[in-house]
Amino acid sequence: MRVISTPPERIVLVTGGAGFIGSAVCRHLIADGRTRVINLDLMTYAASHAALAEIEASPNYRFVQGDIADRRLVADVLATERVDAIMHLAAESHVDRSIDGPAVFIETNITGTFHMLEAALDHWRSLSGAARADFRFHHVSTDEVFGDLPFDDSKFSEDSAYRPSSPYSASKAAADHLVRAWHHTYGLPVVLSNCSNNYGPHQYPEKLIPLTITRAAAGETLPVYGTGANVRDWLHVADHARALDMVMTRGAPGATYVVGGREEHSNIAVVAMICDLIDERMPSSAGRRRSLIRFVEDRAGHDRRYAIDPSRIEQALDWYPEIRFREGLAGTIDWYLAKQVADCEAASAIQS
Repeated sequence: MRVISTPPERIVLVTGGAGFIGSAVCRHLIADGRTRVINLDLMTYAASHAALAEIEASPNYRFVQGDIADRRLVADVLATERVDAIMHLAAESHVDRSIDGPAVFIETNITGTFHMLEAALDHWRSLSGAARADFRFHHVSTDEVFGDLPFDDSKFSEDSAYRPSSPYSASKAAADHLVRAWHHTYGLPVVLSNCSNNYGPHQYPEKLIPLTITRAAAGETLPVYGTGANVRDWLHVADHARALDMVMTRGAPGATYVVGGREEHSNIAVVAMICDLIDERMPSSAGRRRSLIRFVEDRAGHDRRYAIDPSRIEQALDWYPEIRFREGLAGTIDWYLAKQVADCEAASAIQS
């Protein structure tokens, strides 16, 4: 990616910018040449500096390691950088981890969001004129707050009722409500977005697609919950980053936008597609990789189906996904396979 070095027109604080979606947002914002990005990240297990390597040398990029609950640190960054907008992505996001240990999800997703809202409110109140009018707090959330859908034609929209099923989705739902309350009670100019499942390069390998790619490439068994019938709406992370920029920049204060790829696929169909695409690239003498699929005990409270109706963001902001699922999945597989080769070569070089 060619990094354009020009004086920025806006300064954006991205929380959780070393995560999967956050790093894609940082790369997107730096590439447009109009934005200075301050990336605040605690660097927990799923964060990656490698996902930010291509922008680290940009004069418009600054990394700050720290906790969103550190009010003094956040206030200092907002004031010294004269931040124009906050894109709040910092969150714990893995459902299985939330079932095994919900406490950190409550602390990060709910309490952390509260601290960010308080810091944002103080900062916004310190502004005047156009800076105050244009400021935005963009809270990035998930479609999982809406619970699940039956196997029919229904879809989530901005008007869907909240019915979270897991500690993760419940913590995000609580954060969503806090953000709306700070808008209605204090006037903080916020926008919210709830997105479907993301995929693409740099995703931590505990998630379905990177886990399946890495295990299938290694010839290991491929665990699939239940019967694999659960359906998700998939969106490439680069398309999501574009959507988030549009919502932050042009979204109406107080409004919510649901973001989806109009790409519904069952888990078993996704796993089978990955197997076939890897077979095309690296055939195995052991046979087709679909034979590695093993159905395992279903996840507790496993939502049946997610689907998004993104009509509002399409009509109001003229955003549409550009990367179709099979195309994006093939590119994602190529990225992970190339990474495996590079990692092996690096390990060999160290040993020699």
